[in-house]
Amino acid sequence: MNLRMVGCNYRTAPVEWREKLAFDAAGHAKAVTEVAARFGCEVLLLSTCNRVEFLVAGSVPGGTPPFDAGLAAEFLAEVRGVPAASVAPLLYEHTQAAAVRHLFRVVASLDSLIVGEGQIAGQVKHAFEASQGLGVTGPLLNALLPFALRTAKRVRTETGITRGHVSVSSVAVDYVRQVFDTFADKTVLIVGAGKMGRLTLKHLQELKPRRILVTNRSPARAVEVAALCGGVAVPWDELDDALVKADIVVSTTGAGEPIVTARRYAAKVAPRRTGTQVILDIAVPRDFDPAIHDGDRVCLFNIDDLTRVREQTLAGRRKQVAPAEAIVEHEVKKFTEDWTRRRHGPVIGKLTAEVDKLRAEVTAQLLPRLNGKLTDEDRKTIEGAFRLFQNKLLHGPIAALHEAGREGQSGTLLESLKKLFRLE
Repeated sequence: MNLRMVGCNYRTAPVEWREKLAFDAAGHAKAVTEVAARFGCEVLLLSTCNRVEFLVAGSVPGGTPPFDAGLAAEFLAEVRGVPAASVAPLLYEHTQAAAVRHLFRVVASLDSLIVGEGQIAGQVKHAFEASQGLGVTGPLLNALLPFALRTAKRVRTETGITRGHVSVSSVAVDYVRQVFDTFADKTVLIVGAGKMGRLTLKHLQELKPRRILVTNRSPARAVEVAALCGGVAVPWDELDDALVKADIVVSTTGAGEPIVTARRYAAKVAPRRTGTQVILDIAVPRDFDPAIHDGDRVCLFNIDDLTRVREQTLAGRRKQVAPAEAIVEHEVKKFTEDWTRRRHGPVIGKLTAEVDKLRAEVTAQLLPRLNGKLTDEDRKTIEGAFRLFQNKLLHGPIAALHEAGREGQSGTLLESLKKLFRLE
């Protein structure tokens, strides 16, 4: 194998540096083709908000591509306009089986900021397809990447590492799903237009509610958010009327004190409402008085409630890390052995054929000299002895080649066998 992974991630590089080193679509294509052309290797570039990594493969069996951490730092400095001396300490490097292991852990989301997140496998697949489209993949990456994606699928299906949502906004929607069976007749009210509110709204839109209302102290902001989601802007002074109509409320105003007290809700909203209402108060400080919650007609959840569920979900995922790691180790070994057989097969086949030929020549010269002195059984015994000798003779070199291959160090031994036995 001839493989190297070099890059940085959220553990080694702070966000301000990941931003500087990240590639957009045009820069991604240019960087991939440039590395392939300069260093004569297969290339895959993974650039996300949490990592920038180059996976490179070369053509010399058992070697490693020349694009190491030092050259990667110089290249990133050149194309991103930053000092190489500042980039170098941020980079890590893996070679051979360790590079395979790192890739499999990345694709299986074991190396993610949020373990079990589902986006990374798609991002790796997209990066692979981009490299294929640019013609910079070859035998090794074309074999390795599908194997990595299958490993990620095994981890997802055979462990619970992806079970449950871990963002506050998605946890909030999970709560809503538990309360209502259908959303085609439901009205969603967005109070405020903060980032968290918009993220939660994005998840709620997937439920296809009948109507979305948006209110904000700034009328222009309410109109803007309503336009983005196909909703209706409601004047701020009509908040009580909107609460009466709403089945699901998402509030993220950032006000200094509750905008809806228990007394106000009891006097102006509760008497006019029918059915269950879910209020997702994601604001800090809180927008709704906790006393509004009765657990029956009104279910009020705040940021602490949602964060608690998120942490419980993450704790459950962490318990699945060990089984997931075991799958990765099994697949790393499987790929390494498969690739070793694929690379060594022609040489082993040629070696066996050459020794077979020599054995046949020797027995062809020997047996006629003993003509008349041997029974058919004697001839079979002699031929079997030569064949056994051949197998024992070849066992050592072939076993050593396989062992070296599992360690990613078979290149020198492979070339030595070719020279020793005059193999083309």
